[in-house]
Amino acid sequence: MPKPDQTQHSKDSEIEIDISQLRPGVHVRIPGSWLTHGFMFNSFVITDEVQVRQIASLKLPKLYSDPSRCKVDPLPRQANPVVPVTLLPTNDPATPLVKNSMTKVYQERTNITAILRRRLNTTHRHYAEAVIAVNNAFKFIDSEPKKSMMQVAEVSEKSIAELLADPDSAITLITEKGQYEGQAAHAMSVMTLAQLLGKQAGLTEDALHVIGVGALLHDIGKLTFHSSVLLNTHRNSFEESVYRSHCRVGYDKALLAGGLSSEMLDIILHHHECFDAKGFPDQLKGEKIALATRIVSIANRFDNIINPIDPYHSKLPSQALGVMWSKEKDRFDKTLLQLFIRAMGVYPPGSIVLLSDQRIGVVVASTSVVNSVSPQVLIYERNVPRHEAAILDLTQETLIKIERPLSLKERTEEELEYLLPRRKIRWSFYRKRS
Repeated sequence: MPKPDQTQHSKDSEIEIDISQLRPGVHVRIPGSWLTHGFMFNSFVITDEVQVRQIASLKLPKLYSDPSRCKVDPLPRQANPVVPVTLLPTNDPATPLVKNSMTKVYQERTNITAILRRRLNTTHRHYAEAVIAVNNAFKFIDSEPKKSMMQVAEVSEKSIAELLADPDSAITLITEKGQYEGQAAHAMSVMTLAQLLGKQAGLTEDALHVIGVGALLHDIGKLTFHSSVLLNTHRNSFEESVYRSHCRVGYDKALLAGGLSSEMLDIILHHHECFDAKGFPDQLKGEKIALATRIVSIANRFDNIINPIDPYHSKLPSQALGVMWSKEKDRFDKTLLQLFIRAMGVYPPGSIVLLSDQRIGVVVASTSVVNSVSPQVLIYERNVPRHEAAILDLTQETLIKIERPLSLKERTEEELEYLLPRRKIRWSFYRKRS
C-alpha cells in the first residue's frame, strides 16, 4: 500500500509527467476520482515496481508530480511516450494479482460508500417527512389540539423505530440541518438526541416515547412569540422575562390540549432547569428535576450550540461537547452528560477533522466505544464530486488517524460547502465576521 503524503499538496508546485517517467521514489498524483483506481490515495510516493504497473494499467493521459516530494527524480520524458513493455509483462505472475487487488479495493470502497449513502438517504427521508408532520401539528395545535397531539405521538413512535435504528445518520442530519428551519426542525433534533441518550441509558421504549413527545413539544410556548424576542441574542431584562415565560405558556397550552402524561408535561415546563438550581422557571435542583427532563435538557443545549440563532456562533459537534463538559457541566446531570458524550463519540458525525496525512474530511459515521477515535470519514477532494468522494473506515487503516478536530473558522467556504452541504449557511457572510 502506498504511504500518504505528510504535507498538504499545492498544485502550483506540480509538474505534468507521463507513465514512462515513473519509478520507485517518484511522487505521483493521479487525477480524478478514487473510484477510477485501486489506490487509497490520489497523491503518494511510489514504493515499488508493482505500484508502477498498477498506475500504468490505468492508461491515464496525464499524471502529476511534485518534485519537492520526490525521493528520486522522474525518469527522462520520452519524445513519443509509450508504456514500456517491461512495465506490463504479460507473463508476470504479479499482473493478475495486481488487477485482482485493485478490483477488490474498488469493490470494497464502492460497497462501503453505497451502504452509507443508502443509510443517510433513508434517514433523511424519514427526517424530512417528520419535520413536515411536526410543523403541521404546530400549525393546528390551537384549532385542532387532539389531532396535533396524535401527529406528535406518531412521529415519536416512528422515530424510535427508524431514526434510532441508524443513530450515525440521524446525528449527521442534525449537525447539517440548516436546510430545515424553524421550531419543528429544532424539536425534531432535540427529540432524536434525547431518545438516543435515553436508549444509551437503557430506558424502555415506553420511556423513550415519553421523552420523544415531551421533546417535540418542549418549545410550543414559543409558537405565539414574536421573532423580535425569539431571534434576539441580546435581550433586555423585560425581553428575557418574556422569553422565559415560554416554559409556563407551553405547559398551559399542552395541558389544555390534553392527552399528555405528567412526565411529558414536566419536560415542557422544566426543560430549562439546571442541576445547580440556576435554571428556570422554578430553580429546581439535582434529582428534583425528573430524569426524562434532565435528558431533554442535555439534548436541547447540544442542538442550540451547534445550530444557534446566529450561525456565526455555530460550533461543530466535538466543540459543543467540549463546551458542555468543560464550561457547563454543573448545569447538567454529570452521569447523563458523560453518557451522552460517550454515545456521541470522540468525533461525532458532522465533525470536520484533519487526518495525519494532512487531508481534511467530515465524520459520517462513528464507531464503537472501544475504538471511538477511528470513525468513518468522507474525504474532501476539490476535483472529485462529493457523491464520488472517498470514505475511509479508520478502523481498517494502519497509516492514517485523526490528528485533531477543526473549527468552522479554519476552513474555506468551498470546503464547508463540500463537507456540510445540507447546512446551507451563508458561509461567505460567516467568514467575513470571523
